[in-house]
Amino acid sequence: MIHTKDDIRRTAVRTALRTAVLVAAAALVPLLVTPVSAHAANTAPACVKRDVVKHQKYVKVTNTCDQAMHLKVVIDRGPDSRCLTYQKGEQWEWNWGRGSYGKVVTC
Repeated sequence: MIHTKDDIRRTAVRTALRTAVLVAAAALVPLLVTPVSAHAANTAPACVKRDVVKHQKYVKVTNTCDQAMHLKVVIDRGPDSRCLTYQKGEQWEWNWGRGSYGKVVTC
């Protein structure tokens, strides 16, 4: 089978378009599967100590990191704490009425 220059050009254009579509789709995948919410924040590092008493809906958080940390307590199906800055060695308590303890996150 003999291919003309037009056949070769059309094939090249189709291949380039398919490649562009695949690259664009691959770039969109992380946007489609990553939730955009407060719960997507980073979990606080291990140097942030958590003492949780779930049945009393209570958590005491202590910043033992070598630096100030911006932190908040995330409550699943309930109100989260505000994002505040806690200096090295500072601790605080958080109580909530509804929901359950989720995690402490950086913010």
